[in-house]
Amino acid sequence: MHFTTGINRPPYEARSGFLQVTSGCSHKSCTFCGYFKQCAFKLSPMDEIAADIQEIPMYFGAPERIFLQSADAFVASYDTLMQTAYLIHKHVPSVKTIGGYARIDNFIDKTVEQLRELRKVGYENPYLGVESGDDEILKRTHKGYDAKTAREQLEKLTASGMPIIANFLNGLGGKNYGLSHAQKTAELYDGINISMIEVSSLTLVPGTNLFYRRQKGKFVEAGEVERLREMQEFLRRLSNHTVFLSDHISMPFFVKAELPEKRDEIIAAIDQIIDEVGEEKLRRHRDVNPIM
Repeated sequence: MHFTTGINRPPYEARSGFLQVTSGCSHKSCTFCGYFKQCAFKLSPMDEIAADIQEIPMYFGAPERIFLQSADAFVASYDTLMQTAYLIHKHVPSVKTIGGYARIDNFIDKTVEQLRELRKVGYENPYLGVESGDDEILKRTHKGYDAKTAREQLEKLTASGMPIIANFLNGLGGKNYGLSHAQKTAELYDGINISMIEVSSLTLVPGTNLFYRRQKGKFVEAGEVERLREMQEFLRRLSNHTVFLSDHISMPFFVKAELPEKRDEIIAAIDQIIDEVGEEKLRRHRDVNPIM
């Protein structure tokens, strides 16, 4: 099978099978991201995808889910995604759903009806690296779209009936910018069919633009307690019925819980971390686990 940069997946996709449909990242400009910088972006040819699909049982057995590779596999065309699903179901009949990483702009060229058809053939819960709903942060981090565009595409996905997984990158705005980031991202997600929100916390990776900006004194990181207060604000503002997942190594706590049912419990638990652990020990955790 072809895996140009190795397999990249969220922790919860550990039991999935994997299939490369793109290599690298179609954007590759986010200031905080260190992934795929050395890999040129490429769409996999259909004959390569077809050959790899036939090898899935050899490498992954009989998975119920396929998680497409690489950084934003949904940049592939509607026709490619449909043909890929057809071949997956033909050669790997155990598969029930198909996911993968996605950018907001991967869906601009796809209509609601096309997304509805993709949903019918098994596409479900793509992981959207939205990061933020704050236009200032989106501009500063070179995400390549604004909150209006993000909202339009999220509404399109919801109208098609396709549930998604979205994220929140805690601390992305830097020192003294957390509350706006939390509030505007929660506002962006209001009314969207998000089955799970995974949270992680910004860790500056050597070689990235944001790491360089910190060295030059042009970016100041949010403190650990400040980040946790930001996370609490995000939780308070969220209106979605969804699953809140904190399982990334950058986070100082693990939780997987239903919202809004467990909102107050999570907020109280974060208060306890702030009171009992404190800034110094929280920072030590980040320094020992330097992963974005």
